[in-house]
Amino acid sequence: MNNILITSAGRRVSLVRFFQKELKKIYPEAKVFTTDAKPDYAAACQVSDASFATRRVTEKEYIQELLDLCLAQGVQLVIPTIDTELLVLAQSRALFAKHGITLLVADADCVQVFRDKRLTHRFFQEHDIQHAQEFSKTDYQLPLYLKPYDGSRSVDNFLITSQEQLTEYHFSNEKLMFLEYLDHKTHTEFTIDLYYDKASVLKCMVPRQRIEVRDGEVNKAITKAPFFLDELTQKLTNIPGFRGCITLQVFVNTQTQSIYGIEINPRFGGGYPLSYLAGANFPLWIIQEYITTNKTLSFFNDWEKNLMMLRYDDEVLVRNVNSI
Repeated sequence: MNNILITSAGRRVSLVRFFQKELKKIYPEAKVFTTDAKPDYAAACQVSDASFATRRVTEKEYIQELLDLCLAQGVQLVIPTIDTELLVLAQSRALFAKHGITLLVADADCVQVFRDKRLTHRFFQEHDIQHAQEFSKTDYQLPLYLKPYDGSRSVDNFLITSQEQLTEYHFSNEKLMFLEYLDHKTHTEFTIDLYYDKASVLKCMVPRQRIEVRDGEVNKAITKAPFFLDELTQKLTNIPGFRGCITLQVFVNTQTQSIYGIEINPRFGGGYPLSYLAGANFPLWIIQEYITTNKTLSFFNDWEKNLMMLRYDDEVLVRNVNSI
């Protein structure tokens, strides 16, 4: 009953291996399972202890199927990895808890806030964090950055530098926000891994300066202890409903030192492996809090600063494949 399930595992090979390493130190016989819509083609599913195909999260049978899987495989803890499943799982926490299973996801109202970038801006305002100015579609200043309030992975994002680039589509699409453009030439981008304990108290904050992004995921990054670390720690010390790994993205103006909140994802980000390798052992803390002894965690700031991660492609081989 000490098994862990990582859902929609996809390419999260490192995350699966981290949980395997930390879990088996404490429970050598315990297993880390994965799910995916097509596990045969998901690299993370090939390195997990076992993998299972599941329905799409949008299908009404998904939650019951997931619960049945957890009960059959002795899963005590479920770790989601993609935005689209967060709200459905958050709304199902009580159901799984009745069976002794923890869905490690923020409260549903928190997830709803961060699925809507308009509400995310309100969150930043409430916590005294600046954000890009939002313009109306009749009164705006160029350059503009356009993106859907509920979008992800940079789909339907547009940089507008001249009036001629604006089309009827941009004005008629009610989901598109007209935002102040924060130029990468004058701003430094950080993705910050935060760990919140069971009581929603911040226990760790690791800023990763983004150097290069590929396909929406960080490809090169370096851990930093920037000037704003203490300030953000104070502002985000206790956020009701947060738990586990929360990923915060900010831009910092290199001239004015102004900090702009961009977005928050209440899940493990794709660049978390750098934080783990720097010493921020979120998988171990999760296991200690939710599987072992309900250990009380202390604030951790002893992670390695100025550690750079350079990602590269690797291979996962699957033998004895008879058909595709």
